[in-house]
Amino acid sequence: MQKSTADSSHKTKTAPLTIKDIAQELGVSATTVSRVLAGKAKEHRISDETAKQVIELSKRKNFTPNAIARGLRLLKTHTIGLLIPDISNPFFAGLARNVTEGLHRHGYSIILCDSQDDLAMERQLLDLLWSRQVDGMIIAPVGQQASHVADLARMPKPVVMVDRFFSDLKIPYVSSDNFLGAKQAMECFFENGHRKIACLKGLSGSAPAEERLRGYRQALSQHGLEVDESLIRGDAFGEQSGYVETKLLLKRRRDFTGIFAMSNLIASGALTALEEEGVRVPEDISLIAFDEQPYLSHFNPPLTTIAQPVERIGDTVVKILLSQMKSPDQPQTEGILLPTSLVRRKSVARIGPAV
Repeated sequence: MQKSTADSSHKTKTAPLTIKDIAQELGVSATTVSRVLAGKAKEHRISDETAKQVIELSKRKNFTPNAIARGLRLLKTHTIGLLIPDISNPFFAGLARNVTEGLHRHGYSIILCDSQDDLAMERQLLDLLWSRQVDGMIIAPVGQQASHVADLARMPKPVVMVDRFFSDLKIPYVSSDNFLGAKQAMECFFENGHRKIACLKGLSGSAPAEERLRGYRQALSQHGLEVDESLIRGDAFGEQSGYVETKLLLKRRRDFTGIFAMSNLIASGALTALEEEGVRVPEDISLIAFDEQPYLSHFNPPLTTIAQPVERIGDTVVKILLSQMKSPDQPQTEGILLPTSLVRRKSVARIGPAV
């Protein structure tokens, strides 16, 4: 009776080539082969001839070591988890790219996760990253609840927070000086004679939003100006929030002369709403956005912004994580706040003497 095609194909299948197969064919130990393929032949005093034979046979057999299996044996996977709240936000997209490039230069791959500013999603993704045996994590938490992030401080692998953070946790962080940035924006308004300035804020409870709001309030107070709570609107960093809150502001009052938008996306939404309502920028209302992006110079008018040092933030957070991975018993770096800068363009009009 003729055997089925399925049976025949099953019998002709061969198991994947392993390090043991290479070792057996050359008459050396599996450990020797593993060390040669890991580039550690000289370190372990393996002869040049043996190393050459291992490499040539591996190439001839098209053999690639199983990096995952090797990583699990060594308790290292050479992967880093990167968790951000919104990949559609140009700031986080740029930060993710910078961090990824920095880690790639040191031989690490990235597992990138987007929590979509959702706490439940964030918790699931943190569990996922740990289940993937990452060697460390860089996270920009949603920022409203700290309990599940605090658990990371008790984990055996290093974690660094970036942009958003909880200053009372024993987890190092790197961010912009959001308080300083908000004051820089407000000073620009004051220099040009503005007194009534609306604030379109980001996600309540998150460190960037709270620090920017604190800077906004303090700048007004230091110039002897009352903080008008009705001019503080919004609760998200997205474009839709900027659009809706600007519409609501314009329906209720028109006596403010400036808008401080806490993100470039908020500013983009605000510009759309202002245009639809026939309000000109900067002739009728001036606008400053937090977060510098190259495309903002092409807006009509080009937007004045507060620039965050994205590259320095990314480089610094990578440096801290790698340092912790190399020397886990060393004292952890405390929080680092990097200075922002004002980028002057044409979205702020002079309406009177400086305040």
